[in-house]
Amino acid sequence: MKAFLFKQAQHVEGFLAGDATHIKEIFHPKNDTVSLPYSLAWGSIEIGASSLPHTLANEELYYILEGEGVIFIEGEQVSVTKGDALLIHKDKEQYVKNTGTEKLVFLCIVSPPWEAAKEEILIKE
Repeated sequence: MKAFLFKQAQHVEGFLAGDATHIKEIFHPKNDTVSLPYSLAWGSIEIGASSLPHTLANEELYYILEGEGVIFIEGEQVSVTKGDALLIHKDKEQYVKNTGTEKLVFLCIVSPPWEAAKEEILIKE
């Protein structure tokens, strides 16, 4: 086994997650030959857009790389910008809104690793 695993995020295929966030799973035990207790993803939200309200049965850590936005957690609002980090505990309602003038880009560390089956989308009408 090699002593390291190297990836370039720009070469990782992305997808639109159930919460409407653009995601690239950089390291995930289901995709890689690693036994990590977490997954690491690169995410983005376009100008003026929001993810959908959702809950995760996981702890989720956001680290903001570019842009600015507001993360809504259980009715509270936290303004975020480049260099900010925010940990959201499992089973808490959350969503992210891009309030800036450029794409909002962030890393997500999810523990245990993210699974679509453990994410519940909460559509409010």
